[in-house]
Amino acid sequence: MRMPPLLALAVLATLSQTATADQPPSSPVPGKHGAKVVKLCDNQTTVQVADNTPKTAAEGKKIADALMAQWQEKHPDNKWVADEVEAHQVVKPEDNSKLIGNGQSSTYGAVSPQDVKVWDTETYKMAVYGSSVFHSGDELGSEIAVSCDMCHPRAANTHPETYPKFQPTLGRVALLRDMINWCIEHPVRGKVLAPDDPKMRALEAYILAQRKGVALDYGKR
Repeated sequence: MRMPPLLALAVLATLSQTATADQPPSSPVPGKHGAKVVKLCDNQTTVQVADNTPKTAAEGKKIADALMAQWQEKHPDNKWVADEVEAHQVVKPEDNSKLIGNGQSSTYGAVSPQDVKVWDTETYKMAVYGSSVFHSGDELGSEIAVSCDMCHPRAANTHPETYPKFQPTLGRVALLRDMINWCIEHPVRGKVLAPDDPKMRALEAYILAQRKGVALDYGKR
């Protein structure tokens, strides 16, 4: 399974306007009278929002959902997230909706519903992609059709919260990714992943997600 291009449900800007083929993205094209055009980051998918639309989290979600519905219609293969979650339970990330309207700092300004939607969608998508790799010998490059879940159902007994710690298997202090690669190389019989490989990042995200709520306790044996 291949991770699709970054969707990022955030609009480019609340007042961003539609661009035509003869105009750069920054050139505004007015929407209908009394409305603004809200654009997805693909610079193509748009919805019109009335100027008098209440600035509430509920309305913000409607806008994001409308954009998402259009995008999914044009990209039906993006249902891989729902399919993977149906096949393998993936713990959802923290709900940050309580931060809407609050300022994180003078640099970032107030948190919008679109901000929260992006955080939730992209973070969860990373963990779900990790699940798809974790459960696939092919994705792991296994020579013997072994996948991580065959020894660790739903990432059980991986204890990511205990890293870094000394691992006798390696003879040194190991990070979580070091043990992931050891498992890929030996029981899985696959090829080790570079630290910044999208699959490695996704595997770490999935394993950590499955232990959500467990206190950090590095070095624990």
